[in-house]
Amino acid sequence: MPGILVGVDGSDHSRRALSWAMREAAEHNVPLTVMAVHQEQARPATQVYWNIPSLPEGSLDPELARTAVRKWVEKVADEDGRTVPEVIVNVTTGDAAEELVKASRDADLVVVGSRGLGMWAELLIGSVSSKVVHHAACPIVVIPGDR
Repeated sequence: MPGILVGVDGSDHSRRALSWAMREAAEHNVPLTVMAVHQEQARPATQVYWNIPSLPEGSLDPELARTAVRKWVEKVADEDGRTVPEVIVNVTTGDAAEELVKASRDADLVVVGSRGLGMWAELLIGSVSSKVVHHAACPIVVIPGDR
């Protein structure tokens, strides 16, 4: 769908990206698609080395996730006093960067935070943001965090 696509994961960085994307969507009167990507099941060694638990197969309830993201979007909109013409919430499973890159084919602009919930918080730009910047099919805006 044409308009602005913003990737969110619940982090402070994605909240800033969402806020910025809402402002742009409202200012340019374009639809806003909010995308949250549930990572595919981690390999068993992932939990051992990085303490990332593996979720049971099929543990994501898309409707519950979509409702949670929609409530979070509404909260951010209320806090910022934003009215966006149209907000679409898309919740999917897969690799976050790959899903955002795929979705960028139909977007006019992609917005991401500079870092998400990953464990390498000291990096200047996260791996998802970096992959999207390098592979997206449309212009990208990376919203920096507070420093």
